[in-house]
Amino acid sequence: MRLLPLVSASLLAFHASAAIAATRQAPLAERTRQTGLPLTSVQEATELPYLALSIRADPARKRISGEARYRIRAKASIDRVQFDLDPRYRISQVSVNGAALAKSQWRNDGGLLTIDLPAALSPNAEAEVAITYAGTPFAAANAPWDGGFVWSETDKRQPWIASAIQGEGCDMFWPCIDNPLSRIELLDLAVTVPEPVVAAGNGKLVGEDHASGWTTWRWRAKYPNNYGVTIQVGPYEVAERDYASRFGNTIPLKFWHLPGHTEGANRLLGELVDFLDFFESTVGPYPFADEKAGVAETPHLGMEHQTINAYGNGFNPAPEGYDWLLHHEFAHEWFANQATNRRDEEMWLHEGFGTYMQPLYLRWKDGELAYHAALWDQRKKIVGKVPLVSPPGAPKPDYNDDEAGWGGDIYYKGSWILHTLREQIGDDAFRKALRLFVYGRDDPRPGNFAPVLRSTADFEQTVAQVTGKDWGWFFDAYVRQAALPRLEALREGNTLKLRWVAEGASPFPLPVDVEIDGRIIAVPMSGGLGNVPLPSANAHYVIDPGGKVLRHDPAIAEWQARTKADAGTKK
Repeated sequence: MRLLPLVSASLLAFHASAAIAATRQAPLAERTRQTGLPLTSVQEATELPYLALSIRADPARKRISGEARYRIRAKASIDRVQFDLDPRYRISQVSVNGAALAKSQWRNDGGLLTIDLPAALSPNAEAEVAITYAGTPFAAANAPWDGGFVWSETDKRQPWIASAIQGEGCDMFWPCIDNPLSRIELLDLAVTVPEPVVAAGNGKLVGEDHASGWTTWRWRAKYPNNYGVTIQVGPYEVAERDYASRFGNTIPLKFWHLPGHTEGANRLLGELVDFLDFFESTVGPYPFADEKAGVAETPHLGMEHQTINAYGNGFNPAPEGYDWLLHHEFAHEWFANQATNRRDEEMWLHEGFGTYMQPLYLRWKDGELAYHAALWDQRKKIVGKVPLVSPPGAPKPDYNDDEAGWGGDIYYKGSWILHTLREQIGDDAFRKALRLFVYGRDDPRPGNFAPVLRSTADFEQTVAQVTGKDWGWFFDAYVRQAALPRLEALREGNTLKLRWVAEGASPFPLPVDVEIDGRIIAVPMSGGLGNVPLPSANAHYVIDPGGKVLRHDPAIAEWQARTKADAGTKK
């Protein structure tokens, strides 16, 4: 989602007013501004089997009040618990096992909320911890890239509210352990909003209560991704249908849309049926089939909230005949919500995999031309100035640093790495590697798997397991180094000499195709070197005619530099 599509003047005006409003609020605390910080020793020792999270959203005051009632479990002996929560919220009460604590027994130091337990917990012991809080959430200046709450209105001046907190984390509006290594096993989410607006939520709707002009919408979700927990509020109507899965189960599809958008919502539900057919045949079963595949129309572009993806693309199909945004966000149900990266620094496991699903979908839908056209468009956006995955201890990459380009490369370079890998190992091995990586097993069926945590090393090991070969040199050069490998070509008489130049200590033995007078020759490039006999000193050749390999392209590099210079001149 790095590039904005064409947007209406009203949406541009909304973003401008949001940016002005955002400048009038206190900045985020440093801990809150970051997500995925290393767990404290106390957080490492704490499991979260259950959370009942109740939030009341007041659009008139742009405030929320909430209560988080946790059941915690100690993995080791602990005498306190720690959560992350934006310190702009006022905590009015903390209780343990139903007894309120004195204020001296808890403190929120810069966003790290520490609660002293009345009695230490031994390993496997459990306790109930409740936190009551209220305040004005941080307002997003440019959701979803600069995250926070979006307080908007429809053209009928009805409340239209959304949360978008991927880059900053769950602690922007609820007490959580803001790290992908900590995941709640079961979430009961209750969102109270003024009538007649609707609160669409994660998981399955289990009830609604009406009282004094307010409605509480009750949702239940299993193993939610922390940044995928969301508030989506508006005067919604619901378009819905069922999908008969190839795995024998039925998946409810639901689209919460604004009034007047029924036709567009139903059209996109039709596309969602097509997407499900593609994903289930390419990767495996939809991970949350017993809950729903849901979408909510939002006043920002989009976000992969688990089972309730945010959608703000205006129902505008791409020239390829599908809604690229809905497809990308839906891909994250597999690559983010089912298989979640262990570190935010490995976000390419979400975004690169999700982005590659779009060319693959076009190949599945329309054939090779559509596949390669989409890939070529992505190729021109790769920067290659910083590694996709930085080593532990290195500074965390800045998603919004356009000069470094990491925030775009995790999408486009990640996609091209997967394309190059698939071309090397073949479709069958690639699909098997995806299944093992996403589900932890080669025979996923509804009900026989749960969400998993993943790293780049996990994917590398999975590919090695499937192919019986070591691919460390491949991942070192493409993922852990910044610059793209260069393929040098030198004609000496009737011989074409090829040489890979790649960062890192290992040779880069990536095979390359060469076309000579219409004939394709596969060059093994053992040790990163290859020689190709030419029929004559004047023979015409084309390196990598099928576009199978990600490599440095001097023409693209020159075009990128010129485009950047032209943009600077016009400012």
